[in-house]
Amino acid sequence: MNEIELSRYSDAVNELLARYGVKFGIYKNNQFKEQLFPFDAIPRIISNSEFQYLEKGLKQRVMALNLFIKDIYSEKKIIRDHVVPEEFVYASSGYLAQCEGVMPPKDIFTHIAGIDLVQGKDKEWYILEDNLRVPSGASYPMIARKLCRRSNPKIFEKNHVEDNRNYATLLRKTMDYVNTGGHTVILTPGRYNAAYFEHSYLAEKTGAHLVTGKELIVENDYLYFIDYSGKKEKVGAVYRRISDDYLDPMNFNEESLIGIPHLYDIYRKGNVALLNAPGNGVADDKGIYYFVPKMIRYYLDEEPILNNAPTYLPFYEEDMKYVLEHFDDLVLKDVAEAGGYGVVFGNSLNAEQKENFIATLKKEPRRFIAQEIIDFIDIDIMNEGNIVPRKADLRAFVLMADEPMVWKSGLTRFSRNPDSFIVNSSQGGGFKDTWVLYQ
Repeated sequence: MNEIELSRYSDAVNELLARYGVKFGIYKNNQFKEQLFPFDAIPRIISNSEFQYLEKGLKQRVMALNLFIKDIYSEKKIIRDHVVPEEFVYASSGYLAQCEGVMPPKDIFTHIAGIDLVQGKDKEWYILEDNLRVPSGASYPMIARKLCRRSNPKIFEKNHVEDNRNYATLLRKTMDYVNTGGHTVILTPGRYNAAYFEHSYLAEKTGAHLVTGKELIVENDYLYFIDYSGKKEKVGAVYRRISDDYLDPMNFNEESLIGIPHLYDIYRKGNVALLNAPGNGVADDKGIYYFVPKMIRYYLDEEPILNNAPTYLPFYEEDMKYVLEHFDDLVLKDVAEAGGYGVVFGNSLNAEQKENFIATLKKEPRRFIAQEIIDFIDIDIMNEGNIVPRKADLRAFVLMADEPMVWKSGLTRFSRNPDSFIVNSSQGGGFKDTWVLYQ
């Protein structure tokens, strides 16, 4: 692979991405703004053997997380056996009392997981975060690969790259596996959602109907969508791209204008599948993240294949002491934040800021986790005609049907700031394709 050759068509692909409306939206100062997600044509390359290792570890992790969610909303064995403190479960903003005793079709809670990893300079892979609620990002490498093939097809003739166009097939299999009988729909909040492009693109590729809450209605304990002619069609599976709070105003946030009244009532009766299941947020709380290796040992009786980043819980007195003694060497994260927000590097604070932060930490120890700063590898990107190194992570996608399936691709995000470890699109990052080699 010639990086210079690849870099020549970055501009062409970005122009096509703009033409296709491949954007993401952010709300800032109460205003919605759309912006392009900058693409870099130099791919991240993962060897076949390395991906097999990742695949095995990702399947193991998602299976354990699914068992944890099922346990929390049913028998709660992991709490009774003192593996996970109940304070960390019931204090989580992702825990929903309404989900107690409710089992989804086929007992699958986590249908689509987005697991964020980084590779350290020691060549080890570390899990940074588990995204189990409404993970997004698969559409970007899908369409970028399509446009790269169009711009330079010979590149893919010369390199042994796994075809990533099968994500739609994996997603459709996942949706069909739990469908209770009827159409499959992708529920979007609408045009002004940050990930609306992805909603529409995945609907097109999977053949699912793209709908808003206004097009769905619950009648006689079943869900229907109203088509263009006014005809009602039964729905058996909803890939919902709206948060739990706004899903059903009768059961969650009563002020929701985008949800479907009584949707959760018929879900509770097993008459429709919701992907991902409501209540999943209890397992992707950053505080719960600390306990995932213990979950793997507890539910699967296996040693974790993939490591967490070294993490400390100020909730524990011993960990609080360590965090205070090593504050400048750690990154602290607010467990309720996402998208790169609520992340503080200890060494970035002045004396007054540090004093104020520590006061908050002592007052609300459950609110934060602290992690060692992983010196993860740099990946080449093109910047104003030059190849330069930047920090990058990988969001891997694991889908669950009769067994977990890891997509042989992924979303590689990178920081465009040479001094930053934050790669999120909302923080100005870009993305690149992820090449998984098949030999």
